[in-house]
Amino acid sequence: MKLFSCPACEQVVFFSNVVCERCKHALGYEPDSNRMLALEPNRETGFWTAVGRGAAGEGWKYCDNYRYGVCNWLLPFESPETLSLASRFNLVIPDLSEPANVLLWQKMELAKQQLFYALLRLKLPLVTRNEHPEGLGFQFLSDLDGQKVMTGHDNGLVTIALAEADDAVREERRHAMGEPYRTLLGHFRHEIGHWYWDLLVRDGGALDECRAVFGDDRADYGQALQDHYAAGPKPDWQSEYVSSYAGAHPWEDFAETWAHYLHIVDTIEVGGAYGLAIHPRLDREGVLTTDLDFRVYDDATTIERIVEAWLALSGALNSFNRAMGHQDLYPFVLSPAVVAKLGFIHDLVHGRVGHGRQAVEEQRRLAA
Repeated sequence: MKLFSCPACEQVVFFSNVVCERCKHALGYEPDSNRMLALEPNRETGFWTAVGRGAAGEGWKYCDNYRYGVCNWLLPFESPETLSLASRFNLVIPDLSEPANVLLWQKMELAKQQLFYALLRLKLPLVTRNEHPEGLGFQFLSDLDGQKVMTGHDNGLVTIALAEADDAVREERRHAMGEPYRTLLGHFRHEIGHWYWDLLVRDGGALDECRAVFGDDRADYGQALQDHYAAGPKPDWQSEYVSSYAGAHPWEDFAETWAHYLHIVDTIEVGGAYGLAIHPRLDREGVLTTDLDFRVYDDATTIERIVEAWLALSGALNSFNRAMGHQDLYPFVLSPAVVAKLGFIHDLVHGRVGHGRQAVEEQRRLAA
């Protein structure tokens, strides 16, 4: 994710900020232009007016969820919508009569907004369930009567257990399941990978190409998961998969690889925004050397450049974490087989595999 600046005073601000700490202007994120706007209330209209650099007196309103402190995204004041693009896909939100749920929902929404930031940068299709029966929708559910909510995906419906927004609970589950990494944002990126498999692979004419890389998805999914949990990870899984869970079934391999692709490109953009260049003095072969001054989201950027930059950046970040006594930030190894899978995802999201974007637009046209 890139850095932003306050248009009113040029102070560096961040994606989730709602106030500039220097000039005290209200701030909001405008997704169509991928910019942060500085705002002043317009008492005549009841909306907000953009001010500062690049502003032309446009009128704006916040997402209706702004009142709960969970969304700083903006809509044009004349829009009939009351919810931002990021909030519009919510189907079930937590019970807000429980005060603790508001804090958990804030974490949920910030993770989802960061997910949507990347999807918009990649120009990926977004279809609601009003537009198509298998469109995307999110429900955030709490455990009820001793029944634990399972995070997962079902024909476009993404369920995220609200408990996953509790850091202590999530860490406990990470240890119990022997996972090296488990984050709320990771859940969002993984589960939406299943939806994009349906959209871009199954419906996008890319099944044969995908099966050639990830394996035959027609293998019994339920049985594959049972075998995975009963017998444990496949032997030598590190040579073929980005995580042990990816080896359970081709669908999980795709979703895990999809999530890691988003991890990688978003973090590289952060490095580029900070002007990072990594040149270790002892790296005489150049393996850990990189300059992150490139547009990682551009379709002209190759997967080779992305992976080369990531190997150097993740190595440096892991070293920083170790110096602070933390676990590795990225505790994974990208084998040649995994790099090839990341390359497939890269080509898929940029429209070089199948005809997914055209299929989606046709679906939306027919639904309308």
